[in-house]
Amino acid sequence: MTDSALPATGREWRLLSRPVGWPKPEDFELAEAEIRQPGPGQVLVRNAYVSVDPYMRGRMSAAKSYVAPFELGKALQGGAVGEVVASAAEGIAVGDHVLHFGGWREYATFDAAQAVKVDPEAAPLSTYLGVLGMTGLTAYAGLLRTGAFKEGDAVFVSGAAGAVGSQVGQIARLKGASRVIGSAGSDDKVKLLVEEYGFDAAFNYKNGPVAEQLRAAAPDGVDVYFDNVGGDHLEAAIGSLNERGRIVICGMISVYNNTEAAPGPKNLARLIQTRGRIEGFLVGDHYDLQPEFVREVGGWIRSGELKYRETVVEGIENNLEAFLGVLRGDNTGKMIVKL
Repeated sequence: MTDSALPATGREWRLLSRPVGWPKPEDFELAEAEIRQPGPGQVLVRNAYVSVDPYMRGRMSAAKSYVAPFELGKALQGGAVGEVVASAAEGIAVGDHVLHFGGWREYATFDAAQAVKVDPEAAPLSTYLGVLGMTGLTAYAGLLRTGAFKEGDAVFVSGAAGAVGSQVGQIARLKGASRVIGSAGSDDKVKLLVEEYGFDAAFNYKNGPVAEQLRAAAPDGVDVYFDNVGGDHLEAAIGSLNERGRIVICGMISVYNNTEAAPGPKNLARLIQTRGRIEGFLVGDHYDLQPEFVREVGGWIRSGELKYRETVVEGIENNLEAFLGVLRGDNTGKMIVKL
C-alpha cells in the first residue's frame, strides 16, 4: 500500500566532513533526497519526532568504537518515531506508528524488522524517544543492573537535569534511596532537580569545586555514582565513594569535543581502600529489560510519580542546532526535534 499524496523528495542531514573539536555547520549539509518506495519486507515512514543525543558526537569521528562511524556524504542516523505511509511488510500497516533509527530526515525507508510498533494512545509519541525510549532504558539498566542499586543506597548523578540523569535520580528515589544528589550546570536546573524531580540535594558545578560541593551535599558519602560527565565529577565521586561503592560510566560529555586526551582521575588508588568498582555499560546490552522497564516506568508516568521534561525544537532545518545544544547543555530533559 502506498500514499499517492507523498512528495517526490524529503530533506535529510548529511555528514560532509569529520568534525575536529566542536562540530561546525560546514561539517554538515541539509539536502533533498528522493523518497524511496518500500521493497518487499520494508516500510516507508514519515518522521514526526527525531532524537539528538550526545553519543552521536562519537559516531561523527572515524575512531573505532562500539558502533560504526557515520558515513561521509550519507544521511545521519538516530532515534525517530513516525507514521507508516507505505508498507510492503506483514504485520505493519499504513497508519501504524513506529520507533526506528532512521532519524535526521523527514522520510525513511527501511526493513520492517528494524521498526518497533508504539501506541500513541498509551503515551505521547515523543516519550518513546526519551522517558519510555532508549534514554529511559539507559537510566533504568545503568542504575539497577550495572550499578546494582539497592534500597538504602545514596546515589549521586552528574548531568542530572538531562534526559538520562533526571530519570536515574527519580528511579533511585522511587526504589528507596537513602539520599539522591544531582549536579547540573545552572541554578534553574538545580531548582528543578529538588523541587520537581524530588532530589534530596543538588548543586551547580559552575559555582565551585565539585568535590567540595559533593562532600557538603553527601556528608555520609555515595554508594552509587551515575556518571554522565567524567572529568572532575568522576574524581569527586571517587573521593566520596563509600565502601563497596559502584561507579557507572554512562557518558563523558565533558571530553567529547576535546582534541587532546583529558587527564584521568588522580585518586584512583582510593578504589583499593573502598573496594569500589567502575564499570561502563551500553544500553544495547540490556534490551532484555525492555518489557519490565516499560511496565514499571510506564506505571510511574501514568501515576505522576515520575516526571519528565522535554526540550522541543521545531523543524528539521534546526536539527543541527538542537544537537549542538545538547553538547552545550542547553536542554532540560530530552532534546527532541519535531518535524
